[in-house]
Amino acid sequence: MIVIYHNPECGTSRNVLKIIEDAGYQPTIIEYIEEGWTQGQLLGLFAAANLTPREALRTTKSPAKELGLLDESVSDESILQAMLKHPVLVNRPIVCSNKGVKLCRPSEVVLDLLDKWPAGPYNKEDGEQILDALGKRVV
Repeated sequence: MIVIYHNPECGTSRNVLKIIEDAGYQPTIIEYIEEGWTQGQLLGLFAAANLTPREALRTTKSPAKELGLLDESVSDESILQAMLKHPVLVNRPIVCSNKGVKLCRPSEVVLDLLDKWPAGPYNKEDGEQILDALGKRVV
């Protein structure tokens, strides 16, 4: 089973979802901007992905700067509480599979979580090739 914490407005998130689906999976899609987060959910995801709240903080196209969260003196607890109030502060997409949990930025990171990949050649939304004709990763 694959779960993606997805924001359809985000190109990286759309790319990751498309890679998962094109590999033949039917993931559980959680649109976290609408659904929001629980503290336990975030703490569990961050622990599984080996991320701190600061590392998972979306610093661009979010209210992080306006909320004063970019200052190094802001605690992880304060960032976590802000994420609960403003779900957009969590960088995305986060993907969970039987191989682990990762923040999939850039989008090809999701390949590390999949047992099977889309057929190659394979390109992202912007045209960048991530798999060659033989289905091998393009480095």
